[in-house]
Amino acid sequence: MSTFAKRERLLLADLLETAGPDAPTLCEGWLTRDLAAHVVVRERRPDAAGGVLIKQLAPRLDKAMEEFAAKPYEELIRLIRTGPPRFHPFNLKQIDEVSNTIEFYVHTEDVRRAQPDWSARDLDPVFQDSLWSRMERTARLMGRGAATGLVLRRPDGQTTVAHRGTPVVTVTGEPSELLLYLYGRQAAATVGLEGDPDAIAKLHAGKQLGI
Repeated sequence: MSTFAKRERLLLADLLETAGPDAPTLCEGWLTRDLAAHVVVRERRPDAAGGVLIKQLAPRLDKAMEEFAAKPYEELIRLIRTGPPRFHPFNLKQIDEVSNTIEFYVHTEDVRRAQPDWSARDLDPVFQDSLWSRMERTARLMGRGAATGLVLRRPDGQTTVAHRGTPVVTVTGEPSELLLYLYGRQAAATVGLEGDPDAIAKLHAGKQLGI
């Protein structure tokens, strides 16, 4: 049986292939070619991929992105489908699931929801539970810059706190939608917001959520 990470990887590759290299994405400033290059650099240039978080490595990351974005688009798609080099930790199922399930789900939606004719996916409950479990472990990190208190709530009432503070804004939706909201795709996420209107406006006007 395919893992969630592998399933989302292959779906992302298919969507990128269908969209072509010059289609928009939800990643500001990135076309599909740039997003494909990002995925490949993350798996094949660990010396540069850290530039997402470490400022000193940012120039190396920018150079690696330029180099891979200049490659034939078909090659980038092939590299995404085949995955990382043989001895990369991502080849271990457990590490792949932990590191890539959210990564590939979010980027799959980055491609899908940037298209004018996109429609919501019917995600199975087991996958939703998996996303929720993983999101609970990263919510505090991703919500650390929120301008208000931030609570995430599933339709069944389960909650997790992404940021402690007052006033509080509660965001309700399926885990897949809450994940997109938390990872900075607020405009594309199907969620409900509860809280004082000024608090909601403050949350959305403040520092962007996500890394």
